[in-house]
Amino acid sequence: MIRKYIIHALALIGTIPTASAIDTKSIVISNPLSFDRQNEIVEIPLDSLSISAGQKFLITDSDNKEIGYQITHDRKVIFPASVAASSSTIYTAKAGQPTISADTISCGALYTYRLDDIAWENDKSGYRLYGPAIQRRGDKLYGYDIFTKRATTAPVLRERYELECNQEIRAEIRRLREAGEKEKADSIYRIISYHIDSGTGMDVYTVGPTLGAGCAALLRNNLSLAYPYCYTDFEILDNGPYRFTVRLKFDPVEVDGDSVAETRLLSLDAGSYFNRCEISYDGLTRTRPVASGIVVHRQNPDGYHLNPDHGFVAYADSTDHADRGNGVIYIGVIAPEAPCATIMQPMEQQGDAIGHVLTATPCKPQSPYVYWWGSGWSKAGIDSFNEWVNIATRSSETLRNPLKYRVVH
Repeated sequence: MIRKYIIHALALIGTIPTASAIDTKSIVISNPLSFDRQNEIVEIPLDSLSISAGQKFLITDSDNKEIGYQITHDRKVIFPASVAASSSTIYTAKAGQPTISADTISCGALYTYRLDDIAWENDKSGYRLYGPAIQRRGDKLYGYDIFTKRATTAPVLRERYELECNQEIRAEIRRLREAGEKEKADSIYRIISYHIDSGTGMDVYTVGPTLGAGCAALLRNNLSLAYPYCYTDFEILDNGPYRFTVRLKFDPVEVDGDSVAETRLLSLDAGSYFNRCEISYDGLTRTRPVASGIVVHRQNPDGYHLNPDHGFVAYADSTDHADRGNGVIYIGVIAPEAPCATIMQPMEQQGDAIGHVLTATPCKPQSPYVYWWGSGWSKAGIDSFNEWVNIATRSSETLRNPLKYRVVH
């Protein structure tokens, strides 16, 4: 009988809730650089916080103010951290139900009603990559497109697409023009077209058969670019509030006898001017250079900056119809993880495109190539090309020296 009671008591003990492993964890974030880092996304492996699947928790800053966070597809907790130069800041993770939800800043989607575009954005800029429908149509659009953005941190691309592609409104515009009411038709067009800045930015960048605003391609022996065409398959892995991530697959291209298929992992964090891009090549049999670059247009043939010491190239693009006051788009590519050369590579003119500014980095078989690319706009607070070069230089430093974390149990 006594033994029976002991067994029963042990069973009851097993049902009593125990204290959570993440009751309280201090997260010490350190900045190794000599300048302040403001609202920079930091990532902490979820396992380091001893968080079990489905467990509720919240994060507070050094003033005990709750902040938003995101759990990514690869089991990381990310949140915006601010750390003074050469200093540390303590954040706290604790068990409990979050009482706030972060505003979505970085996100994206597939837009099937605009020829399979995948478009994404953060508070700095928006971007587009073309899909199978464009390729079937025969248009040669290899690289990244840019949607400029200003005056808001909220997502705007969905609304832009919905207005741009609204067939009922387009039909009404045609009807008005046929009826001789051109002024009224034009006023409606100015509202719906994403090629016109209605207050938050616009599409005023030309890609064409080039790398556009930062795409990468293997270099053949004759130094020609083995352009990837449009993506053939995709999977959105993270979709806000602080990080957008998409995995893309591409058909094989011929590179000096190799049939090489690319898989691309793209991500964009809130607050960053630059996308992270990780490329893997299946079928690559030997080390060869991969070039990541920016198309140079005839409107500004010398408006570029090459910096091999910091592993970046930068360019000031005069935009479509520069005479219409559309500003200047500043574009950059950073390859900080391996030694690289930076070059200007002329090409036979394609429309307004006359060449590329490139970083060229050795890529080994079975080894991913990682680099960053992105943009800013003169109408969104970047006053000069020199300021953009300084942004790229500082971004290169932060990428080489990310914020460090230490979890105190």
